[in-house]
Amino acid sequence: MKTLLDLSVGDVLEQADFLTVTQDMINQFADATGDHQWIHLDTTRCEKESPFKTTIAHGFLSASLMPKAFGEVLAPSDNIASMINYGIDKLRFLEPVKCNDALKYQFKLVDVSDKPQGKLFKVEASCILKSSGNPALVGSFLMLAVIKPQ
Repeated sequence: MKTLLDLSVGDVLEQADFLTVTQDMINQFADATGDHQWIHLDTTRCEKESPFKTTIAHGFLSASLMPKAFGEVLAPSDNIASMINYGIDKLRFLEPVKCNDALKYQFKLVDVSDKPQGKLFKVEASCILKSSGNPALVGSFLMLAVIKPQ
C-alpha cells in the first residue's frame, strides 16, 4: 500500500470493502446536522409515499464518509504531520443511498501542488453503490498534507 506522498497523478485507489449505511447511521447524522426530513427517518411513511420505498441517507452523509475511506486506501506516512480537508471543487449526488445499501469509494489523483504548509492533493472521488454498481456521488475533493519539518 502506498503513502499519499508516493502517489502520482493518474493513480487510482479503491476501498477493498463496502460499508453498509444503516438507519442508525442516518439517524445519528440527522441529529448531528438537524436535518430531520421524513425521507431520512420515517420508515413507515417512506414505505407508503417515497419512490424509494425506504429511507435514504443524506447526501452529505455519503460525502462525509469520504475522508475515512481515503484513509483506508493509503498507508500512513511518517512525513505527514496531518491531513486537512481543504474543500470540494465539485460535488454531485447522482443516486440515493437507500437504508442498508452498501457503498465504497474510488479515488483518482488528478493534481498535486505545493503550498506553504505542504502539498495540496486534488482527488476525483466516486462513491459506488453495491446494489447497482452506479455512483451515488462524484466529486473533486482537495486535501492538504501538512508536511513535517525535516
